[in-house]
Parts: sequence; structure tokens; C-alpha cells
Amino acid sequence: MEKRLGVITSGGDAPGMNAAIRAVVRQGIALGYSMIGVKRGFKGLLDDEYVNLTARSVSGIINSGGTMLHTGRCPEMKTKIGMNKAIKAIKELELTGLIIIGGDGSLAAGNALSKLGIKVMNIAASIDNDIYGTDETIGYDTALNTAVEAIDKIRDTATSHDRIFVVEIMGKEHGFLTADVGLAAGCEFIIVPELETDLHKLAKELKEGKKKGKTSEIIAFAEGCGSSCAFGYKIEKLTGLEVRVSALGYIQRGGRPAARTRILASKFAHMAVDLFHKGKTNQLIGITNGAVSAIPISKAISQKKKFDDKTFKVLKTLSV
Repeated sequence: MEKRLGVITSGGDAPGMNAAIRAVVRQGIALGYSMIGVKRGFKGLLDDEYVNLTARSVSGIINSGGTMLHTGRCPEMKTKIGMNKAIKAIKELELTGLIIIGGDGSLAAGNALSKLGIKVMNIAASIDNDIYGTDETIGYDTALNTAVEAIDKIRDTATSHDRIFVVEIMGKEHGFLTADVGLAAGCEFIIVPELETDLHKLAKELKEGKKKGKTSEIIAFAEGCGSSCAFGYKIEKLTGLEVRVSALGYIQRGGRPAARTRILASKFAHMAVDLFHKGKTNQLIGITNGAVSAIPISKAISQKKKFDDKTFKVLKTLSV
């Protein structure tokens, strides 16, 4: 009987997803599988949108952002009806299993499918880097570099006009990206959901910075903390200083994946298919202490990644 393995990208896109698709397909073929690409995330699975993938059909995509399979959210997968439709589609396609590339929503879908008897593997891909069980996710490094480059440019105008800038970074629930962006870009402050912010204390420190001769002060602000515009307005009122707000938005998702992102994507995908072939399924593939690793999906979804406030302390020391 022909062995058929499906690959799907779901949820938010992340740089490096194409590199992961490429590696999944080529490793799958090397191990004797026919490869099926599901289009537009789980909605495509429910709507029977798929394509046969060959070694040649994934040529030239390792250096491109986004995902050649396209992606999207699929609320229907959170319902019993949707899940049953997904199971039916997988069986009709005669898939041996499914490789899922994505973030926390993809992990939840993988966990639900595995409980219903579908063999799956999850590959951690998200610019948020908020998945338990991996030190880093595919796309994180590229998004980090994109945001830092943007803030470097904002710093030029902030210095020229002697202004405070609030720069909004993606991260609806967590501040992992914002914290690292803040440190790498030399920001004076970071505002993240995990840490409480005393606006009056912050305003005092901003004014003290001006007295010390600082020509620019930049605050990295995680979108999960509310309205960056409202925050900037409050800071301006409390300090009496000129404040500008810049939301980086979706540029953080796009662009050519950095070398590290491509390397992680290739290694994660290779291990995912290799472990699947060996019968060790229902695992999340990531990286731990520098080594590509795997943990059960059920464990990954039952835990929350801990925010390390050491980055905040380092930033405070260095941003004098």
C-alpha cells in the first residue's frame, strides 16, 4: 500500500515555513512517501484543497518568505463537526499522517487530531516564540532582525528630533519578541504583558534620561499591552515631552528568512519526518539547549512557556 504523508501550514505565517515545507517533502520522498500538500491551512483540508508535491515542486522556495501552501485561521477546527470533517478528509486522502507547521493554534489542532487516532507531527513555527518545549521557533530570528533593523532607522529620526518613540512590536499575548527586540536595538524600556508598568515611574525615568543628555529614548511596546497610541498619549501628558508612535505591523512576518531560520526549519522538518517514519509520532519538534529536540504534543500544550525577566534587568542596566 502506498505511503502518503500530508504537510500543512496553519495559523499565522512565519518566515522559514517554505524552508520547512521543502525539507518535509524531500525527506518524505527519500523515505518512500508520496507527499500531499494541504492548501490554505485546515480550511483547505475541510474544503479538499490539496496538491501533490515532488522534489522539484519545492525547488527555489528555501529563500522565500510566507508559505507556498498558503495559510489561514480555521475556527471550524475548534468544533466537533469541523474535527470530524478533518478526520474524514484525512482518511479519504489515505494519509498515513500529517506534518503540521505552525504556532500554538496548530499545536492545539495537532493535539486534538492525535487524540482521535491521527498520527501527526508538529513543527514549531511562529514569530512569537511562545511555544513551550522549544527555545526558539522557526521565523523568530528573522522577525527579530526585521524589527531591530526598523528600530535602528527610527532611532535616526528620534535622535534628529530629540523625541521619545513608542514602537509597537507583534505579540498579542506574550512579550518574548518585544523583550529581545528591545535588548538588541538598545531600547531604553520594554513594555510586555508579563510585567507590570508603573507609568508615573516610567515618565520620571524618561525625564531623567533627557536631563542626562539622551537625545533619543525608545520604548519597545508589545501589542498585547493595549493601544500603543493611547500609551504614547499618556506618556506625552506625564512627561511634557514630544512622543511619536510607530507600529511595525506585518513587516515582521514577511521577508527573506535569515540563515538561522532556514537552518532551524530544515533541521526541524528533517527530524519530524524521520521520527514519524520510525513510529515516534504525536511529537512537537523544536530546539532545546542547542540541539533539535522532540516532546509529546500533549506535554507541550499543557504547559506555558515562562517569560524570563532577566532580559528586562539587562536592558535596564545597559540603557543608562
